[in-house]
Parts: sequence; C-alpha cells; structure tokens
Amino acid sequence: MSQSPIAVFDLGKTNSKLFIVSAEGQVIDEARTRPVWREDADLRVLDDAALFHWMEDELGRAVATHGVDRMIVSGHGCTFALVAGDALAHAILDYEQEPPADVSGRIDAMAPEFGETFSPPLPLGFNYGRHLLWLNERDPALIAKADAILAYPQFWTWKFSGQMVSEVSYLGCHSNLWSPLRDDFSSLVDRMGWRGQMPEFARAGSVIGTYTVALDGGRSTKVAVHNGVHDSNAALYFYRSLGFSDFTLVSTGTWVIIFNPASPLEELDAARDMLANVTVDHQPVATIRFMGGREYDVASGGWAKPISSETVAAVIAKRVFALPSFAPGGPMPGHEGHFVGPSVEGEERAAVAMLYVALMTDLSLDLIGSANAIVIDGGLVKTGLYASVLAAFRSQQTVHTSSNPEGSAFGAAALVFDTIGHKPFVNDCVIAEPAILSGLDAYRREWRRHVDAMTSGKRVTARETCA
Repeated sequence: MSQSPIAVFDLGKTNSKLFIVSAEGQVIDEARTRPVWREDADLRVLDDAALFHWMEDELGRAVATHGVDRMIVSGHGCTFALVAGDALAHAILDYEQEPPADVSGRIDAMAPEFGETFSPPLPLGFNYGRHLLWLNERDPALIAKADAILAYPQFWTWKFSGQMVSEVSYLGCHSNLWSPLRDDFSSLVDRMGWRGQMPEFARAGSVIGTYTVALDGGRSTKVAVHNGVHDSNAALYFYRSLGFSDFTLVSTGTWVIIFNPASPLEELDAARDMLANVTVDHQPVATIRFMGGREYDVASGGWAKPISSETVAAVIAKRVFALPSFAPGGPMPGHEGHFVGPSVEGEERAAVAMLYVALMTDLSLDLIGSANAIVIDGGLVKTGLYASVLAAFRSQQTVHTSSNPEGSAFGAAALVFDTIGHKPFVNDCVIAEPAILSGLDAYRREWRRHVDAMTSGKRVTARETCA
C-alpha cells in the first residue's frame, strides 16, 4: 500500500486548485489558479494550454517536494473535449454561452424526453449534449473527425496518461447523453452516431495509466493517473465514505447542488432545474440545483468579507429582500434577480444576499422532498452564517457542516485511497446550531410569499407583506 501523498486537481469553472493530500488524509500543500476563458472569433473557449502548463508545473513540484506518486482530477460539469490524434479537434467551449436563436430551436427539438435522461431543458451549455449539437450545426463534419468525445475530467487524465476513457458520474450529470434507468447512453447518442466515439468506461478512481515527471539530475519517476470524477458527485461519495447514509447533501460552490437519494425520480420537475445525477457506481440520485455561489457574488456586489449577525438582523428588521434569479438555471427560471425594500449597500447588501442563498437552498430542499439529515459542504460553509440560518429554517432536520470545505477534492482523494485499500478519512462534521435572529421566521414567510407571487404572476401587496 502506498504511503505517499496524492495530488488532487480540483478544477472549478472559476478557480482551479491543487491539493496535496497525505496518507493520513490531511492537506499538506495546495496551489490555486484561475482558468482563462478567452474569446476566439464568435466563441468563448478555454486556454487549455495555459491550464495544462500550470498543472504540469504544480505536479512536478508536488513530486519533488512531497514524493507524490498518484494523481486524480475532479472537474466541474457541463464541459467536454473533442480530441483527434494527440490534440484537440476543437477548442473547449465555455458552457456559459447561448447558441444563436435559430440554432437553439432546431437543436432543442432533438433533446430526448426528460423521462429518459432526467436532464431538464437548460440554457447555454448546461446540457453539454446541447453544445455538441451546436458544434455539429456549425460544422457537420467536425465530430466525425474526432477520435473521441471526452468529458472534462477525462480530457485531463488523457492529457497526462494518453488513455481515453469514459466515466459515468460525469456523463450522467444532465448532459442529455445518458439514460440513468437503462444505465446506457441515451437515444441522442445513437441518433447522432456518437456511440463509437465514446471510449470504454473506467470507474472513477481506477488507475488508467501513468505520467512521467522529470527530476533533477536527469532522473525521472512515474505518477499513477487515476480516472477523474464529476466534482459534486465526488463530494457525495466522500460523505457516504464517512458513514452518512440517509442524508441530503448540499454541495456548494459556484453551484449549490442538492442531492437527495431518498427522493423518487418520478417526482422530479424538469421546469424547476430538478434532475437525476448518477453516482460513481451508476446509481441515479434525485438532484436540484441553482447557481448559488455565482448568485451570491452578483447579489452581494462582490462582497468577500465576513458578515456579522447584527447586520443580518438589521436587514431582516428593514425587510429588504433579494428575489430570484441572479444567474441562469435554478428552480425559478425566467425571472430577473432584484431587491425589494429599502436600498442597502456594502455589508447590508451582502447580508441580504446571504439570506437569499439560504432561502433558495431552503426552497430547493422542500422541492426535492428533503426530510432526512442535511450535510453542507463547500465554499459557502466559509461564510459562517449560511449554515446556521439554514439550520433555523430546517428546524426538523439535523444540519451537519464539514470543517473541510473541499468535499469534492476529498471525495476524489477517497476514490484513490479506496483503490489502493486505504481509508484515512474520519467524520469530523459538526452539527450547525440554528441562528437566533429576531424576525427570521416572518422574513422567511414573507420571502416565500414574494416567490409564490412570482410563480403565479401576481404581486405581493403591502397588506400581505405585513401579514
């Protein structure tokens, strides 16, 4: 059994990170960068060469400094690569761009039924099969020229190992390319003739090849490359590996992605950004999501400092509300985010934004039928009050938070450790104490009245807001 640390590249849409995880399950080093999404004619694409250069340099440093001998990639969703030979057949698309309206009408009509893929119809490239169809419209010969269609983590493992594989948690994440109940590719894949360009499957965490790292003095060493994984599915795997069973996971970052394995798939509502994810072990899981981290950044005006409970109490007393939505997707589509009530700036605006994300999480938990224990993971844990406010909203449920906010990276590490028969992680989650804020329950009820009025097309009157 290897006792060396492992390298986990956790590649997010906004921030890409490297964590060096010791055999004892501790982060002993880390590095961060921001991926560059550049304009290329009429498309926005990834500067993959710059990101790969950073990854190679950091992996070399990790090997030289810490003796790392294994690596894995956890990657954000909605992204794919077309590869031919040893290069990209087309630049990697930024999923946040909408095809032209005339193209959208044609390609959206080609999407499989929701009951087949459990992928709701989403804008931009949130169904990455949609962006594949867009590229096909732009150049009908392009995809046929590609050797393989690789999901984002598998693109990077190919770059390091030279091996092309598929992985189910990524394909099963609202791509329109996977049929969870049949455990097979969707009808769209066969209709478009893409099955032959989908490589053989390998389980997330399995060893698929090696990468050679040059060392000083002309020496070199090999690093085992483990198959990558979809980031929020990695977080789900991590908490299950800690012993959680009947629970709802609230995985937070750019997206707030809520998994409730106890919710029946037939109760999912495609119009509310509800879908089935697929675990690394091929099991469908009811999911709802919204772009909570992005919405917080927009609604707060980019606030990056702490928020005091006194400030939260002040905006509750002022009855200032943020209403959905400040980013595409989510359970309130077709509405433009805005504030109601007295004008606020600075920390007060950030407090309203934090309450908004907690309220959207609370609404999403109701929509996904969450009545079991809740585990909150990811970047929003760091905001402090988010978990305690959510615990106050969900008083009939136990809300756990992890002292480690990097559940996706640790889930990827757990997959590697499991492959080599090692289990270093322990459950250090703590129970969030409900926030005690005067007027919080009334604030929640009033926000819900505003949201209900938005869905029904009515306006909330002054009499209703005072009820």
